[in-house]
Amino acid sequence: MNNNEPIWLQHQFFMAKAIELAEQAYKVDEVPVGAVVVKENKVIGKGYNQTELLGDATAHAEMIALSAAYETSGSKYLHGATLYVSLEPCVMCAGALIWSKIDRLVFGASDSKSGACGSLFNIHNNPLLNHRFEVIQGILEADAENLLKRFFAKKRIKG
Repeated sequence: MNNNEPIWLQHQFFMAKAIELAEQAYKVDEVPVGAVVVKENKVIGKGYNQTELLGDATAHAEMIALSAAYETSGSKYLHGATLYVSLEPCVMCAGALIWSKIDRLVFGASDSKSGACGSLFNIHNNPLLNHRFEVIQGILEADAENLLKRFFAKKRIKG
């Protein structure tokens, strides 16, 4: 991706990468959520849900992508970075974004049951917290939603 591309094309490009990771989660029977951390138009961290695989309720796509980004950047803070994730982050992941001091979150599908960046809570702009970040929602939303719908429909059929 180059810096001369319109910003919405950049958002679509990196969200497509997050959705590809969500598809990997789908293939291994994890809730299909994928995430990438981008800084200076380069992916510095990526992840997909692995809660079942690792037996760890905190192994969300965002947490895995953030950990990889810390390792790549050599810093516990992600100033100047954007997290792209196929599903709106939960309270835990939104809290991790606050601690990371990330600049921006871009997500695909909203989460009416546990979304913490616009749906149920607005953690990203809470004035009581020491950091706030920009949120852009709805990028490739239909693609992200369709993957989630397919996954949960398959789960209902299996019983």
